Parts: sequence; structure tokens; C-alpha cells
Amino acid sequence: EKLKAIAIESIDKQESDLLSVNKEILNNPELKYEEFKAHQFLTDFFQNAGFHVDRSFTLPTAFQAVYSKSNQGPKVCVICEYDALPGIGHACGHNLIAEAGVAAALGIKAAMEAASQNIGQLIVYGTPAEEGGGGKIKMIHSGCFNDIDFAMMVHPFPFDATYGNLICMQRVIVTYQGKSSHAAAFPWEGVNALDAAVHAYSSLSLMRQQMKSGWKIHGIIVDGGTMPNIIPATSKLEYFIRAPLMRDMQELQEKCEGCFRGAAEATGCTVDIVYDTIEGDYFQDVLTNPEMADLYEKNVTTLGIAMPSRAEQLTFPIGSTDMGNVSHVVPTIHPMYAIDTAAANHTPEFTKASSTMQAHRQTIIAGKSMAMTAIDILTDPSKLESIKSKFKAQTSS
Repeated sequence: EKLKAIAIESIDKQESDLLSVNKEILNNPELKYEEFKAHQFLTDFFQNAGFHVDRSFTLPTAFQAVYSKSNQGPKVCVICEYDALPGIGHACGHNLIAEAGVAAALGIKAAMEAASQNIGQLIVYGTPAEEGGGGKIKMIHSGCFNDIDFAMMVHPFPFDATYGNLICMQRVIVTYQGKSSHAAAFPWEGVNALDAAVHAYSSLSLMRQQMKSGWKIHGIIVDGGTMPNIIPATSKLEYFIRAPLMRDMQELQEKCEGCFRGAAEATGCTVDIVYDTIEGDYFQDVLTNPEMADLYEKNVTTLGIAMPSRAEQLTFPIGSTDMGNVSHVVPTIHPMYAIDTAAANHTPEFTKASSTMQAHRQTIIAGKSMAMTAIDILTDPSKLESIKSKFKAQTSS
């Protein structure tokens, strides 16, 4: 408890610096793999805070910041995200995720410095391109998580939840090829690729009635032709396919493919279906480590946050993240924390909510809770052993 108090005190003393991290990233939104200002700011911050920093670590806008008394002991990994969304800035609150990660790191470092003996090693990863780019997936394939013992990050949300509904996601691009012709003079000469796209869109919408609970499909027509009087020779759809578990994805993909191919046959078009993978992978479901989650909830409760029951948490809205892939490699938690808004993520209203002082205050609480949870684990080898045992059971089932 003494080390936790030291961590909290350290975070409180540096709150103004943490707010500057938040505001710097908020006011300079950068898209996936273009987070050069955020990368520079964060790596400078960690270097000035006494961490050993590796810039452009495996990716141009990724980084590693390390602190330990020695190269001994378990490794805790704290994750920072900092990419924004096109047109609406930090509508998923990644400015706050970065602030929380920095706060947790400063708290853990203070506890490590104060401990009478070495309690472990702190690794902070700056992970770019969560918004569709799968930066963490690329970092996994580069070996970044090979010797990490446990990992954690937090995410702003309209609700508090340690067990989030974070499910698998696969992006698919479907291109139909037909034949152009004058739409008024010679329509019989054409093969309408837009008709194929509309047919597929309608078929998928009708299929929703027969989909299993938790399955999600949503998409847009990204190319539907050039002029009304030209029968479109090409059309293109982009869809996200989501399912709660990896084993569900194959079944749902096959059903979607049936709609895509059926539309091609019905309209006389050809179809090209491309699954947009990252290092041959897609966003996987988040395996929340129950032991780590329980510790986080106990700690956040001491800071004044009343967590909903696990049953209630599992009724909250659904999303996907490349942190899911991390959770299949090392024991992981990805708690969501409320920032006093009813606005949904990925909206301009959530961007505004992410800029408030109330969001900052809630982020500080989340950062402290991560630091306290890490200290619980680093100072009790039996807890880490139990965490790893539960992780093994989760990944073997």
C-alpha cells in the first residue's frame, strides 16, 4: 500500500504535465501512421522523465520507453495510443489514452524507485494506427510482446467497464466489374456494376434477421459510378465484419461471401473479394484476464468509482481493437472508463467530451488505477503466477 501511495502522489504532482500531454495530442490530431508530432512529443516527454527511449521502434511512429533498476524481474507493459480519426479528430479519445498511459508509467516508475528491492521492469509502448491500421498487430509480429509478462491500457467511453464487449473485426473490400454503356441510348449494352453493389448491400441487410447474437456487419458503397447517364462498369463496397469469437468469423465470412457472389451472378458482373488483413491477421476479440480485472476494479473503487456488475458490463455497446490481438499473446486488461458524456465514440460530440477537464480528471483516476494494479502484481509473485495460469486456460479453451 505504501508503494501505491507513492505512485498516486507522483501522478498528482505531475498532473499539469499530464494535462499538457493530453492537450498537445488533442490539438494536433494525426491519422494512422502519420502521428509524427505525437511521437516526437511523447518520446521527448519520456526521455526527460528518465526513461530509456527507442524512437521509431519497429514502426516509424511507434516507440518504446523503458525503466528498471536492473534487467531483472517481470515486465509490465503499459500501452499508449495517439492516432485520430479522419475529419473528427480525437473522437475516440486517444489523447486521453496517451495521458492515462503516461500517468500510469510515471506512477509505476516512482514506486519502482522507492521500493527497497527491484520489483520488475516497466515497458511503455507507443502503438500507432489503432484506428484501422493495426499497429499493435504489426508490433506483435515484430516480436515486441515476446517477453512481456502482462499488458494494460484504458479507453474513454460513456460507461465504466472492465469487461468490455470488444470483438473480432475483419475488413473486406468487394469490387464488381461490369460493362459501361450509355444509360439512355444503349442500356442493353451495359452490365451495371452499381446494381451488383446495391443487390449485395440489400442481401446483407436482409441476412441480419438470421444472424447470431453478437454478429455485426456494416458497410458503405465507396464507388458507384461517375455520371448518371453512364452505366457503371465498376463499383466497390467496403464492409466490416464482426463476431464475438474467432471461431465465429469463418461462418459469418462465408455467409457474407454468399451475398457478394450471389449479387454478381444475378447482375452478370464479375466480383473480386479481398480480405484486408494485417500481417495475415485481423482484429481479434479481447480476452480480459479475470485476475487482473478484479485487481483493477478493487483499485479504481478505492478512488471513488463504483463499477457496474460484470453482467451489466457485458450488455454495453460493442467495438473492436487491435489490443485484442495483444490479449491473445500476453495476459491483458483493457478497461473502459466513463468521461461524463452520453455521446458515442467516433462522433464530433465525443471529440468535444474528450477535451474537457472532467475527462482529464477521469483519465487521471484511470492512470492511477493502472499503476496500482501493476504494483499489486509486481510485488506479489503468486498473483502473477495466477494471472498466467488463467491466461493459459483462456487461450487453450
